[in-house]
Amino acid sequence: MSASVPELASHLENAIEARTAKVGVIGLGYVGLPLVLEFHRGGFPVIGFDIDAEKVDALRAGTSYIAHIDAGRIRAVLQGGRFEATADFGRLAEADAILICVPTPLTAQREPDLSYIEKTADAIGAVIRPGQLVVLESTTYPGTTEEVVQPRLESGGLRVERDIFLAFSPEREDPGNPDYSTRSIPKVVGGVGPQSARLAEALYKGALDRVVRVSSARVAEAVKILENTYRAVNIALVNELKVTFDAMGIDVWEVIEAAKTKPFGYAPFYPGPGLGGHCIPIDPFYLTWKAREYGLSTRFIELAGEVNTGMPRYVVRRLAAALNDRSKCLRGAHVLILGVAYKKNVADVRESPALEIIEMLHQAGARVDYHDPHVPHLHKMRRHQLALKSVPLDESLSRYDAAVVVTDHAGVDYAGVAQTVPLVLDTRNVYGRVEHPRGRVVKA
Repeated sequence: MSASVPELASHLENAIEARTAKVGVIGLGYVGLPLVLEFHRGGFPVIGFDIDAEKVDALRAGTSYIAHIDAGRIRAVLQGGRFEATADFGRLAEADAILICVPTPLTAQREPDLSYIEKTADAIGAVIRPGQLVVLESTTYPGTTEEVVQPRLESGGLRVERDIFLAFSPEREDPGNPDYSTRSIPKVVGGVGPQSARLAEALYKGALDRVVRVSSARVAEAVKILENTYRAVNIALVNELKVTFDAMGIDVWEVIEAAKTKPFGYAPFYPGPGLGGHCIPIDPFYLTWKAREYGLSTRFIELAGEVNTGMPRYVVRRLAAALNDRSKCLRGAHVLILGVAYKKNVADVRESPALEIIEMLHQAGARVDYHDPHVPHLHKMRRHQLALKSVPLDESLSRYDAAVVVTDHAGVDYAGVAQTVPLVLDTRNVYGRVEHPRGRVVKA
């Protein structure tokens, strides 16, 4: 006689409370690996799954491939005997709770690419058993959990809320942020039904400081989209103002510093060379795509996307104009890019505007090198094939016609660069804080 819904849910809830529930994490990158560490710290046995055998081997050897995660933490979980990494997805049936942390990129046509979610859900559906909880963490449009994941999990006859449980909990990682960690960032959870929501809430409460339960998986999906669209739109605003104020001879950075002294009604956002990372440049396009299904046009969001995606080209135009003012041509110029990671003090280059800028400079005929203390070399990526290695900041600086600050990493000798390179294009306002020779730095 099969177990009833209350029995299945109660059994899993008891296992979660006793810390005997085994947690499976699929995707051991910037989202999945921190979750592995937190659930292990919370006392749960954990299995990490990844299709990348090199990541699996690295974890088994006690090494870290993510700069802000110390290898000592990896060795500690290995010594505890409650963690193992594997590329064998047939072992998914061993887990009582499965967290999906796989990429959700855009296609070349800037439409959602759910292939990673689909393949992962198919792999789970092939081995899923009664009483398991599945939680999607990958950022996506509202409805994905129920419309894409649920049918695949139910393909073998099991049903969500009857035999298995399904929820959505958006990742909120901010790599390199010293003030907030996976453990301390509040975790939003929404279930496909009340049993799923209750179990997912209980699971995350066992490892994280605070869990915020919402009424449905769709609401939880929409929360993440709102968070990142809010940032994308406001960054687009200050990027557009940067271009406008520059034409007026006004320093947008000085304007922002003065504006943020207002104690109410204003939150500062900062311009840059374009958006990077896996969230802000991508997530709003998921919403605009889904909105078309309802016959709606998200013009405000789409306009913000146009502004932000146009910033790398603006940077290249500004560089060309600054070189021209010095009787030099961009074609044949030797240009040094300072920083290729998408944000400061991390090694993540996903969707980094630096990659677009480098390719545009190549197309314009410039010779390009880069320096990034966190990214020793650029590997092959889906949309970029840049075979470059980071160069040192030494006496060879004198060979460059221009440098472009794209990522404002700490610890870089920006003063030394400005002392040696005749033109520095600053997209991050680092020279608002660093002494430099008059006339050499141009803000962009």
